[in-house]
Amino acid sequence: MKIKRQKQAKKSLLFYKYNFLVREPYQVLIDGTFCQAALKNKIQIKEQLPKYLMAEVKLCTTNCALKELEVLGKDLYGAKLILQRFQVRQCPHFKSPVPASQCLLAMLEENNPHHYFVATQDQTVTEGLKKIPGVPLLYIVLNTIVLDKPNQTTLDHVQAVQLGELVSPAQQQSIRSLKEEQGISQKDGERRGKKRKKKQSNPNPLSCLKKKKKGVPTAPLKKTVEGAKRKRIRHKKPKTDGGETVAGTA
Repeated sequence: MKIKRQKQAKKSLLFYKYNFLVREPYQVLIDGTFCQAALKNKIQIKEQLPKYLMAEVKLCTTNCALKELEVLGKDLYGAKLILQRFQVRQCPHFKSPVPASQCLLAMLEENNPHHYFVATQDQTVTEGLKKIPGVPLLYIVLNTIVLDKPNQTTLDHVQAVQLGELVSPAQQQSIRSLKEEQGISQKDGERRGKKRKKKQSNPNPLSCLKKKKKGVPTAPLKKTVEGAKRKRIRHKKPKTDGGETVAGTA
């Protein structure tokens, strides 16, 4: 039975590895319900979880999960001692804590960008994980840790990526790396997308000239002839009665 569980876990891990870029060391978000179940079934989380996942793991929790165990009192004091050993990740509810179930779902956001595993026995968290693709779920059955199979939302997401309807995390990562190599940032892309406003310029003076009307003949200009000869005025000499001309006086 143990070998069969590990084979199924290995199959699921490969699915998350190739489709959602889940890498070692695995980051496991743990709440108080998982610690309480581990304490009840005598499970050493730090020892057994890495063996089951066959990889190095980082166990972590949130401040809201710790606060919830403090409020619940002595009945969960043992679970609180276990949870305090893990690394506390910063959540958005530091000043005003919320229930652990709400906090864990908020840490996953819409598509689990930090590739968290979630270890919980809380039914509210389990139902919320069904709406988020790519989140491996760990829970305890009797005295064994079990990695749940990918939910339907995760399977639908992978199918949509294969059909080209969505972009896979691997493709998003390759796009980001190519942009970094080319020196293209997100701000540059936003600037390129914006249309530039044209500056107001003065009109072309040639375009302001009035157009000549077609079909109206222009009067030819008179040409002056240089060097034109002047007409000589000839004065006739007076004649006498005998028909002889009178010579001019000296």
